Amino acid sequence: MPADFIRVTRSVALPPDEIELRFSRSSGPGGQHANTSETRVEAVFDVEGSTALSENQKRRVVSKAGSTLRAIAQDERSQWRNRELAVDRLVEQLRRALHVERKRVPTKPSKAAKERRLEEKRRRSDVKKLRRTSS
Repeated sequence: MPADFIRVTRSVALPPDEIELRFSRSSGPGGQHANTSETRVEAVFDVEGSTALSENQKRRVVSKAGSTLRAIAQDERSQWRNRELAVDRLVEQLRRALHVERKRVPTKPSKAAKERRLEEKRRRSDVKKLRRTSS
């Protein structure tokens, strides 16, 4: 794997050319700099057109997050920093969409655990009995 690939998970690395970057002017108050420079970055990733994902991975991502992933960054004044933020956010979205939840294996409480629980209930019952007023 070449060094310029973007690591998503242990098994998935994206080539940077699969992420489309769009630039525009940031919204909000600004001034001379913000009103003229295109520092807002939108990173777009086409899941179905990707060569980095297997068919199974593509299906999982499309079902969880859709066929196109988008991330926008306009936090910083620097276009370069916003580009890094947008790509990081996109990679995090992809990582979450690829995540497979482990299946829960149901278990039973041990005999000792049941005994401890019952013993605690008995103790508590005794404490409450002592608090009662005798009539």
